[in-house]
Amino acid sequence: MNFSRVEQGKAIRRPVGIDLFAGAGGLSLGFEQAGFDVAAAIEIDPIHSATHEFNFPHCAALCADASKIGAEDIRGAAHLKHSQVDVVFGGAPCQGFSMIGKRALDDPRNRLLLEFVRLTAELDASYFVFENVKGLTIGKHRKLLDELIDAFHSNGYEVQLPYRVLNAADFGVPQDRRRLFLMGAKKGLTLPQYPLNSAPLRTTVWEAIGDLPEVDEYPELMETDVLLRAKFEKASHYARILRGSAADKWDFSYPRIWDPRRLTSSLRTEHTPLSQRRFKATPTGKVESVSRFLKLDPDGICNTLRAGTGSDKGAFTSPRPIHPYSPRCITVREAARLHSYPDWFRLHTTKWHGFRQVGNSVPPLLGRAIASQVLQAMAVVPRRPQEAVELGAEALLRMTMSGAARYYEVAQDVVGKRLRPAERPEDMQLAFALA
Repeated sequence: MNFSRVEQGKAIRRPVGIDLFAGAGGLSLGFEQAGFDVAAAIEIDPIHSATHEFNFPHCAALCADASKIGAEDIRGAAHLKHSQVDVVFGGAPCQGFSMIGKRALDDPRNRLLLEFVRLTAELDASYFVFENVKGLTIGKHRKLLDELIDAFHSNGYEVQLPYRVLNAADFGVPQDRRRLFLMGAKKGLTLPQYPLNSAPLRTTVWEAIGDLPEVDEYPELMETDVLLRAKFEKASHYARILRGSAADKWDFSYPRIWDPRRLTSSLRTEHTPLSQRRFKATPTGKVESVSRFLKLDPDGICNTLRAGTGSDKGAFTSPRPIHPYSPRCITVREAARLHSYPDWFRLHTTKWHGFRQVGNSVPPLLGRAIASQVLQAMAVVPRRPQEAVELGAEALLRMTMSGAARYYEVAQDVVGKRLRPAERPEDMQLAFALA
């Protein structure tokens, strides 16, 4: 990415951010929409890294363990050399918030939180934004959070206190999703403030997905997640923005080159006739008694979309909501709409990975609200770039875990994966074709 543009003969630099534990890129997109250039994204999961690379082709995708890289590795990959890093952001995973020992951060399972602090300090970032589950603020788990704050103080950073748990639904996202945010700045710099509720009238489920084609009418979506020529219904303002047919004056991201006539991330799920009858009989806003899936209320908001787990923890797929009117679970694209992802943003072609990527990510609109506060603390006026970005190779979205691991030259067992049949040889060939 060219981290500047020319305005009236003068080079104008957009502030630079680094995404740690980036996943598929929800926070990356939020910070880009606020006016940052995201220079690098560090993510241990090869599938997530490949999806991030597809959607942010000019951002350096580092598929790596954050505990095994340093600032020089990141700066080198992002071609930053000695350039200022304005903000480091991300959500380090906490493995059970273990309280073993005198210090919670001494538990190896929680060491990734300290890696976030270490890399923020090594990169000499002016600001940081740390995101995590709201459970980190409750009961004995607050000990871990207190130690994390102490670690930032020891490394020369002030922290905006009290920390806040924000609900994405208060920032235009049609989903009840509450996450902890911890923000800070190098000592001597202006601390960012937490954003205020910007959406007193909440976006509803049907405003988010009501214009999307009914996938059950397209047999081809049993085999592919893409419909080349889709018929969309009348859209709400929210949906028009995500489709790119309405302007969003607060979006300062790079325009993507894509075909808005295509419906993507929409592979169908084949339900049994019995399941369909149960789904149809369940009132909206209620939980279906057998599957325990929530049937979405078209006039309400979605429940929290979750990721599920890998095969190392039972290959559990979190319950997916039932569509308000059709007797089926929602698609990955419908989940992405409920998460505030624009339609140009693609997820992995399999439903399991696609839902995992949505459920693991911060909704971009919520990320944008936080990032905008960092820009305000920096006294920077966001600038809208003119150059459009070509999305990456679609083969990145079709990789198996082993294929993605080969592409990034990492071990394929770095994260838990779904139990599945043997990898197909053609999937492996995709990795070598892209390398």
